[in-house]
Amino acid sequence: KISEDTSEKLEYVPARVFVLRTIRPNYACPCCSRQPGEEPAVKAAPLPPSLIERGIIITASLLAHLIVSKFCDALPYYRQERIFARLGIELSRTTMCNATIAVFEKWGAPLLAEMGRQLRAGPLLQMDETRVQVLHEPGREATQQSFMWAARGGTPGNKQTRAAPVILFRYDPLRSGDVAKKIIGDFTGVVQTDGYGGYGFIAKLVGMIHAGCWAHDRRKFIEAEKGATGKNTTSWASQALDRIRGLYLVEKVAAGQGLGGAALVAYRREHALPILVEFKAWLLMAETKVPPKSLLGKAIAYTLGEWDRLVAYLDHAELTLDNNLIENAIRPFVVGRKNWLFAASVSG
Repeated sequence: KISEDTSEKLEYVPARVFVLRTIRPNYACPCCSRQPGEEPAVKAAPLPPSLIERGIIITASLLAHLIVSKFCDALPYYRQERIFARLGIELSRTTMCNATIAVFEKWGAPLLAEMGRQLRAGPLLQMDETRVQVLHEPGREATQQSFMWAARGGTPGNKQTRAAPVILFRYDPLRSGDVAKKIIGDFTGVVQTDGYGGYGFIAKLVGMIHAGCWAHDRRKFIEAEKGATGKNTTSWASQALDRIRGLYLVEKVAAGQGLGGAALVAYRREHALPILVEFKAWLLMAETKVPPKSLLGKAIAYTLGEWDRLVAYLDHAELTLDNNLIENAIRPFVVGRKNWLFAASVSG
């Protein structure tokens, strides 16, 4: 042998599904009879512990696969039913639904309570909401939109602790500030949201700071730039976007230097604050020259109305410029909604 040639290709082995059979012998012991003439006492080992008891045939490993496939990979149970059929397994969506409900009723509530405690333990809470349609909801039409609320928080992680953020979803038929109040609970610190008016109460709470989202603000100027009917309007929108890009560039450089805590706040004060001061002066000038009902006029009005919340990130190192982390967290739900379109019931 003088040499060898090696080539590699990816091979795929389809999933294997098999029956896990537990055999428990029954033993009769004549010595254990309490009275002469009684039948021998019969003993058997107890069943192994199970996440779901009494009748549901799904094991913990299969249940984990079903739940991850549905809620992380956006595969509705009717599609999973077809996948199992191709593997030669008859597993109905009803059984999958019942198993999911059963495991939540037994194990979900304590887990959610602990996650809620951890959610409010950190210095920052990010919130967002998205629509969802529920067909059979008492007192509401099937065509009405309800909402799935999401909150992201927890103790900030680092490379040593590797603490993961806590992300909790909460369904409610209303897009009301009262729902946000229930989610916030006894939290004190910084709450970051978009400009939806239902969050307006946050700044009035003791020990609370309300921060805004530059990504939402930037989108409005992008819409104005795309919808511009003249070069002048396009130029004005581009000027605003250039200033916002400057803010993001400051954050990128600070991240590249590994800045955090007081050092990050000082860096923002030195490099981002001058951009913000100049940007606000530009907005006040532009407000007098742009039609208020135009897309650009609305973008300018929105920015000035949100200004105190938009600049709140300057003095809080835990804050980013935007609310994108919670928007990214809510995206799997939105992808799933495109597949299953609606929920049949509130409990579902």
